[in-house]
Amino acid sequence: MRCGTKCFIVTIERGDGRTVKEVAARSQVDARKMVRRFFGEDMIIRSVRRK
Repeated sequence: MRCGTKCFIVTIERGDGRTVKEVAARSQVDARKMVRRFFGEDMIIRSVRRK
């Protein structure tokens, strides 16, 4: 983990339904980047909230 890391809850919508994931990132933008890198560009991010 990096300095200044917080936990974010990301709601993702893909073809098979909605998924909720916890991501450790420095900011909401960082959390979105990490989710896109892991799941690919074909999904839609519905919300990013701090835990």
